[in-house]
Amino acid sequence: MKNYDLIIADDSLRARQAARIILESEPQFHIVAEATNGLETIKLATELMPDLILMDINMPLLDGLQTTTRIKQDFPYIHVVILSVSDDPSDLFEAIRSGAQGYLVKRLDPKDWISYLHGVLDGETPISKDIASRLLAEFKSTVDEQQNVEDANPGLTGRESEILKLVSQGATNREIALQLFISENTVKNHLKNVMAKLHIRNRAQLAVYASKRFPQRPEK
Repeated sequence: MKNYDLIIADDSLRARQAARIILESEPQFHIVAEATNGLETIKLATELMPDLILMDINMPLLDGLQTTTRIKQDFPYIHVVILSVSDDPSDLFEAIRSGAQGYLVKRLDPKDWISYLHGVLDGETPISKDIASRLLAEFKSTVDEQQNVEDANPGLTGRESEILKLVSQGATNREIALQLFISENTVKNHLKNVMAKLHIRNRAQLAVYASKRFPQRPEK
């Protein structure tokens, strides 16, 4: 069973203590350090190379989004989950743009933190269909700055398009593998290829793109 090294970054002592209590309930999570500002977080990330950083969105010196951008530029393999009291889709969108793999609302039931973070570490960032659809308005406003995703031909294979459609439906890697009768590793490899072709940085951005490309019809 794999263990994961985590850093908690939050300028509030009470918030760090609360997060520690929740995270220490999972034997696989090992908290290697705590940080109180963005610059300290970058320093600790460089020294300790954690698997995941739980990053408060509002911190002194550098905020959580600025810190995430800096860390992901140098250490793209470090997972970052933004921690916030806000469930505003625009905040989630900015977190994804900064390179974060996930966005965790502080009031979420503590028992859900563990499953959420495991999903992030497994490359299956959970984003609800509702959140994904609400993000599209924000996403559309920046698409033209990068590429016209509607007109561009990303050169996806039939299998890659099939997997992307399942991602738009909220399927996990395991569910995709079972439905297509392939291994999870094969699914992961296809997803890596898809993200490379679309110039998408992480699974969260991919989920938003997939929801746009394969919109779900409303239930009657």
